[in-house]
Amino acid sequence: MSDPAVRTLGAVLYPQFELLDLYGPLEMFGSLEKEIRIVTVAQAKGPVASTPGVETLARHDFGDCPRLDLVLLPGGIGTLPQLGNAALIEFLRKRSAEAEVTMSVCSGSALLAKAGLLDGRRATSNKMFFQVARSQSDRVEWVTAARWVEDGPFATSSGVSAGTDMALAVIAKLYGRERAEAIAIQTEYTWHRDADRDPFAQYLDQGMKRTA
Repeated sequence: MSDPAVRTLGAVLYPQFELLDLYGPLEMFGSLEKEIRIVTVAQAKGPVASTPGVETLARHDFGDCPRLDLVLLPGGIGTLPQLGNAALIEFLRKRSAEAEVTMSVCSGSALLAKAGLLDGRRATSNKMFFQVARSQSDRVEWVTAARWVEDGPFATSSGVSAGTDMALAVIAKLYGRERAEAIAIQTEYTWHRDADRDPFAQYLDQGMKRTA
């Protein structure tokens, strides 16, 4: 029987996820040591390659994944094909309904929006490719200037490094501000504490223009 004092965090993998989207937050949550159990899950067990090609081993598939208290969904260039992955979308719907907090980094919020999980809520995404997320649902209050947004059981962050700021904010919420501050010091990380200010908002959708 699992220890009820230990939360299980599920890191959701798919091909060409953004590496820091995943490992920045996991470094912070991993600092909680015995209070959290981190599991990796993908549609199929085995190695999953990130955008740079570095592989992460998925220990679980969607069928045998344990119950998750926390869900972490990275973004990246691989988001685009996953928007049509019905199995992933259904997994996110099911597991988010059970989770205490579901977190997305970067364009991962596009997948949550596609699943209808952010309807009626505030959310944000990668600023340079903001339209990718916004185009998935017009029932979401998309916040273009936020570093991260917390709304109910969902936390969504801007691009890549912003996910680490969001992770510390979630840790502060669940384990206390002092614990989050201690982890930031331990990891020598400069925590951007203002959720409502993203210095990269000035580059809104510029990445979309370059690829048009």
